[in-house]
Amino acid sequence: MNPTSSALTLGIALAVVAGLMNGTFTLPMRYLGRWSWENVWALFIVVSCILMPIVIAAATVSHLAEAFREAPTRAVVIAAACGFAWGFGAIMFGQGVSAIGISMANTFVLAISSSLGSILPILVLAPDRLFQRQGEAIVAGTVVAMVGIFFCGYAGKLKEQSQKDVGSGAPREMVGKARPLWVGLMLCAGSGILSAVFNIGYSSAQGIIRSAERLGNSAFAGSNLIWLLMLTGGAIANLVFCSYLFTRNRSWAKYAQPKSASLYVLTILMGLLWGGNTFVYGSAAPRLGKLGPAIGWPLTLVTGLLTANACGIIAGEWKNSGRAERVWMGVGLAVLLAAIGTLGWSATLG
Repeated sequence: MNPTSSALTLGIALAVVAGLMNGTFTLPMRYLGRWSWENVWALFIVVSCILMPIVIAAATVSHLAEAFREAPTRAVVIAAACGFAWGFGAIMFGQGVSAIGISMANTFVLAISSSLGSILPILVLAPDRLFQRQGEAIVAGTVVAMVGIFFCGYAGKLKEQSQKDVGSGAPREMVGKARPLWVGLMLCAGSGILSAVFNIGYSSAQGIIRSAERLGNSAFAGSNLIWLLMLTGGAIANLVFCSYLFTRNRSWAKYAQPKSASLYVLTILMGLLWGGNTFVYGSAAPRLGKLGPAIGWPLTLVTGLLTANACGIIAGEWKNSGRAERVWMGVGLAVLLAAIGTLGWSATLG
């Protein structure tokens, strides 16, 4: 499947939009400290992983029940299993953001996820292209992205060192609790590995899209069937963990706190941004050709990282940092912009 110029341009644009949504969805967490982590995360998961997939699949897929019946059993099982595994990565990510902040958490998660999530789909979808021009361009763009992410991570380490002795008597606004840096990094490493499973599952379940197309649906509609399976599987893991925390911390009552309307609005916004990013990415990938998941995934993640770091700056995560940290972060973001250009160019080589 070779994308036309207009479809290719739209696919790249949609991948970037998905990245913008992905990079901003954690920003509301900075202002939800009145709730416990499980209050925020459970509502977020219900919106993004249960309600949105059901509504969008019902609205876009014709013959929905038949599409599931006709889908290859192997693809359905892979999508559900990978979604369930990704669910644990989502838990780790949410805990990691609470522990070490938006900028650093996104940096380390995306460092691992972008590398595994872009290279492995090539091996799944078209291993013969790995050493051809397009495959080499994807690898090069991913390597450039990893270099940029390393610079951003180094800047985050310097920031953490410089702010270690800076205290504040103000109440913590970020939902959840701060943890030692090494704990936050371990959470983010686990999240990055399992986040890559999300794209691998999508890449391995392409037979669902083809089955949906045979029933007259678009590739976008077929992607929505995959997301419905994967996100529902991920929601199970997340909601079970949140239920455990609700019981342990007796935090159910916080939903009934007075003046909580803003907390509901911000949490639902989180769900809409992250859920929307998933479906926009699902619309982008088919427009980028046979290796769409290998191209669109790192492009979306790198854009998300740029946006997340900008959100971290807006939220004041770098306000006490020194010149060295800011310089390293600036260099890292410049390198990431080069990676975006390289990955976008790779899509034209199909």
